Amino acid sequence: MPRFALLFRTTAYVPRNKPPEDEVEDDDLSPSPPRPASAERLLIERFPVHPAGRILCTSLGRGQLAAELAAIPAVTSVTLWFVDTYAAQETREWCDLNSAITQPLEIVAQTDLPEGPFDGVVVPSSHRGEGEMVRDLIQQAADRLVDGGWLACGVDNPEDRWMHDELRKVFKKVRRDAHHHGVVYLATREAAPKRMRNFKAEFAFRDAGNLVKVVTRPGVFSHRELDLGARALLEAVDVHVGERVLDLGCGSGAVGLALSMRQPGISLHGIDANTRAVQCTLEGAPLNGLERVTATVTATGEIPTPGTFDLAVGNPPYHSQFRIAEIFVQAARRALKPGGRVAMVTRKPEWFDARMRQFFSEIEVRESRTYYVVSGRQRG
Repeated sequence: MPRFALLFRTTAYVPRNKPPEDEVEDDDLSPSPPRPASAERLLIERFPVHPAGRILCTSLGRGQLAAELAAIPAVTSVTLWFVDTYAAQETREWCDLNSAITQPLEIVAQTDLPEGPFDGVVVPSSHRGEGEMVRDLIQQAADRLVDGGWLACGVDNPEDRWMHDELRKVFKKVRRDAHHHGVVYLATREAAPKRMRNFKAEFAFRDAGNLVKVVTRPGVFSHRELDLGARALLEAVDVHVGERVLDLGCGSGAVGLALSMRQPGISLHGIDANTRAVQCTLEGAPLNGLERVTATVTATGEIPTPGTFDLAVGNPPYHSQFRIAEIFVQAARRALKPGGRVAMVTRKPEWFDARMRQFFSEIEVRESRTYYVVSGRQRG
């Protein structure tokens, strides 16, 4: 049984108490699980139903709740879904290293929830999260459930009513249980949703005299609008006829698509850990009449043709203590040909300035729109 296995009580499932220190084996060196996100911890402590059958989970952390559910005898399978392959990879690594997890989890990273049917779906949610992504997942969960199946949601806000209202738009039966650090909801499906709303969106912006059309979906960075960091990056870089451009963390593809439209003969390759981001980039290309656009999903910055790109651009996220930023820098280093150019946009230029000087020459830091663009050249 996993170290934090759930035990049945009359009103809820709760974590097993940690054994006294003198009962822990001296050679028990399995890594401690990272602290679950508040909403996920709430569901671990106050799970609203006796889970059984096939379960589908999402996670705000490392799938701790999914690991708990997989240890319950009545549960036949647990599928843990991520839209982002970086989060999925970190979860797999933690599960592989943590010997306390003995039950296998199927961890998948793809654009949408796996096809059902499932007997239960679990969606922990943060009140600081993206509301449209939650709406999308609620709708998809209802579609994947069997009739009579349940959806359990946890929100890290004890005053939450928003989730309740959203669930009632899809499910007739919704139970709300408030606790001191959040709310647990239980919704029951009576029939398949009558209408599936499409949350995909398109927007357009001007760049260098061109109207650039972009496709976005919930969960993709800067959904429905152009990020100011992307605008600052576009204003700081130039592209020349026939060049190969690498868009690191391509997101919706806005930056790469705009650069591809500035000059004839540009070929663009985008990479992103987010499966929906790559989907959006590829769908945006034909909207702008672009044929030389490719994109791949990667959590490690893999480059299909190293040493062949003229320009690499990136807008790295700020979380993860620069671990993802390091992936961007190393990917640019592998991708660029001698003399190739790199540009990263950030609000924290100190790390990029210091790190990029170790690999690139002609480093410059330019301030633009409350952002900084750090640029350089590949050494020969």
